Amino acid sequence: MNTDFEQYAYIPLKQFSNRVWRTYEGGALIDRWKNDSPEVDGSMPEEWIMSTVTARGKGRPENEGLSLVETPSGTYSLKELVESNKELYLGKSLADKFGATGVLIKMLDSKERLTIQVHPDKDYAKTMLNSAFGKTESWYVLNKREINGEKSVIYMGFKEGVTKAQWETLFVNQDIEGMLNSLHNIEVNPGDAYMIYGGVPHAIGSGCFLMEVQEPTDYTMRVEKVTPAGLTISDELIHQGVGEQNMLDCFHYDGCSHEEAIKRWKVSPKTIDSSDTHTLNTIFNETHTDCFGLNELDLNGSYTIKANGSFFVAVIYFGEGTIVCGGKEYSFAQGDEIFFSAAIDEVKFTSTVASKILLCYPPS
Repeated sequence: MNTDFEQYAYIPLKQFSNRVWRTYEGGALIDRWKNDSPEVDGSMPEEWIMSTVTARGKGRPENEGLSLVETPSGTYSLKELVESNKELYLGKSLADKFGATGVLIKMLDSKERLTIQVHPDKDYAKTMLNSAFGKTESWYVLNKREINGEKSVIYMGFKEGVTKAQWETLFVNQDIEGMLNSLHNIEVNPGDAYMIYGGVPHAIGSGCFLMEVQEPTDYTMRVEKVTPAGLTISDELIHQGVGEQNMLDCFHYDGCSHEEAIKRWKVSPKTIDSSDTHTLNTIFNETHTDCFGLNELDLNGSYTIKANGSFFVAVIYFGEGTIVCGGKEYSFAQGDEIFFSAAIDEVKFTSTVASKILLCYPPS
């Protein structure tokens, strides 16, 4: 055990920028959020936050996706810090149950529609991919933009009556219009929140800037062999090595009406604590999933978060101010991503500029 790393469990750990290559274009709104200029759309449309997992993709850098954090004695990967003392960093129950953070957080900005895809549920992941985690995920829409006059939408869930045989025919023929028409098309606005359970087909449309909190894997089954921008997708990225036939079994063929789709997957944020200086909303919690949690703190003053036995991550969407932790003061500003280990008793946030802080939690 490396005791040198244990001292860092008691201080806020800020992440360095961690952009990740994907098969779609985007990212300008991440640049804007990070106050980086110029704001550019390219092939790095995601920022992975406090990640201890690597991205999947042929010919990509070996450790792409792993988060690096700042400590008083230099830069380390969050993964190596956590592995130095899992109980200290993660909390006992998480360390015992998963031995890992159990969650992956991303900021995602789409210039083009993403390919139609599905992620495994836990059963499929265990049986077909030998993984303890599937990839249930959630989307919290932060901003949107019109691209070529198109409204920001998401596609989600099969319409009533779509069968596996029909879906397979559409896939074999690469009938993209037919596939899109088999899914519900839902217009989105900032503040909208959706659960995307393993097995539910989906695609993010163009012009969506959102936070995605998910199980910590990069397993994605895709049914489009060429992206909307014309990039050919490798077989491995289509079926993750299980083969096309098995890939089609990853989908849940339990179609529903548009109204039912909204009821199943759209989440209404609820206020759990408020005063003159703050509002704390819960977005995703154990009523939706035991895989992760997301709260949102609107702050114009001070607010203290007390330890709950596990780590949390604070993502500063806007604003600035100070953090008091272990008797010391630290600063925060828009674009910061900060890891607070389970060893920290309490954290006091004080805003000097009105702030929105997204608080991400591991499995409950």
